[in-house]
Amino acid sequence: HQLAGQFIGESVMICLLAFLLTLILSSLLLPLFNQMAGKTISDSIFSNPVDVSALFLLSIALGLVAGFYPALVLSAFRPVSVLKGRFTNTTSGSLLRKSLVVFQFTTSILLLIGTVVVYSQLDYMRSRELGFSKEQTLVIPTNNDKNKDVFKQSLAGLPGVLSTAYSCAVPGTGPFGAYSELQNNKGEMQKTNIDLYLVDQDFVGQYDLKLAAGRAFSRAFPTDTTQAMLINERAAKLLGYATPQQAIGRTFSQWGRKGQIIGVLKDFHYLSLQQAIKPLAMRIETWGYFWISVKVSTANLQNTVKAIGDKWARTISNRPFEHNFLDEFFDQQYRAETRFGKLFFNFAVLAVFISCLGLLGLASYNTLQRTREIGVRKVLGASIPSIINLLSVDFLKLIGIAFLISAPLGWLGMHRWLRDFAYRTPLHWWIFAMAGAIAALIAFMTISFQAIRAAMANPVHSLRTE
Repeated sequence: HQLAGQFIGESVMICLLAFLLTLILSSLLLPLFNQMAGKTISDSIFSNPVDVSALFLLSIALGLVAGFYPALVLSAFRPVSVLKGRFTNTTSGSLLRKSLVVFQFTTSILLLIGTVVVYSQLDYMRSRELGFSKEQTLVIPTNNDKNKDVFKQSLAGLPGVLSTAYSCAVPGTGPFGAYSELQNNKGEMQKTNIDLYLVDQDFVGQYDLKLAAGRAFSRAFPTDTTQAMLINERAAKLLGYATPQQAIGRTFSQWGRKGQIIGVLKDFHYLSLQQAIKPLAMRIETWGYFWISVKVSTANLQNTVKAIGDKWARTISNRPFEHNFLDEFFDQQYRAETRFGKLFFNFAVLAVFISCLGLLGLASYNTLQRTREIGVRKVLGASIPSIINLLSVDFLKLIGIAFLISAPLGWLGMHRWLRDFAYRTPLHWWIFAMAGAIAALIAFMTISFQAIRAAMANPVHSLRTE
């Protein structure tokens, strides 16, 4: 009982010391964690004493659990057997140690797989062709100010401004939802709620939207301002048309306006890739011009933006000049995924580090138990690489078992996460292979440190007592 109490007491004291260090490190790292999470999770570690008390009790519980097994095993050894040199490893103890290493590396590989998948999805979303041009475009909210036309006209004389366009929304922001009646392939007026962009005649050209059939809005046709509509390919399919051309000339009724469909746009991603492309319509309505899109030249970009701001200050002085570049504005939709990826990466690094600590401890213990065996092998002519291989192969088998467990679990977890995206990267085999290879390489480097040290030791020191 005295031996068991000593072992458990030492374990509890180590856990309590770790708890104190945790409080200090958590207090120092809390601002960084809040920044990484994108919002203030907590202002102070000690803002909720109940949580601190619960963690204190948890530390004691961990100390008791961690100290119980060695206390039970070590205090049960028979002194006579130990002093006679018959101290041997138990099968249960070896199995427990190996199981803990497998569990740690299973967790590490799972987090590595998650990190690679999250960053692959982010790269996929940022590099996918969106169907429109978002580069070199400055977007400015007008809030439908009465002087917006004066401001837009004043930009025409600036050398760095290539073109301007009005719209009720820009890609990356939600369009209107409009109750509409559109003529379908049966000649009937089909009632539907469709996404709607209110634009001017320059919008389609400025955003380089492609036409699948028909024509775009034009000032050469005055009736376009009241009697014309553009739809996308998804809307044409909704109406039952086999080809976009079949939708041209069909009638519509929307918000008191009636007219004809003059063109079908190729589908483009006006919302995040988390959402599938929806049926979309475009019409000209001057009351809905809440945004101005300005295509600018990359030459002297800073001076161009400053000149645009000066024009704004002269024409719409009652409002601050707010602006964003469209590519940055569009990428803001993926901030949550970016933060998620960073958290995954940091937890993966931490998990791998902790796993390596456990593996290093097990390797050190195993090497110590085989010191005399290594000495005998060296005397009989074993080379250093063969001894390193001898000490490493068993641990690499544990990493292999961890990979076999983590690979299907990782595939299942990331497959479920990717289901939230309408457009997603495939789960390539190399993602899992790379995660396993990284874990195996780190594990081998960890083991090699102890294995090389044992292989290069003088066998005389380990054999002289025999």
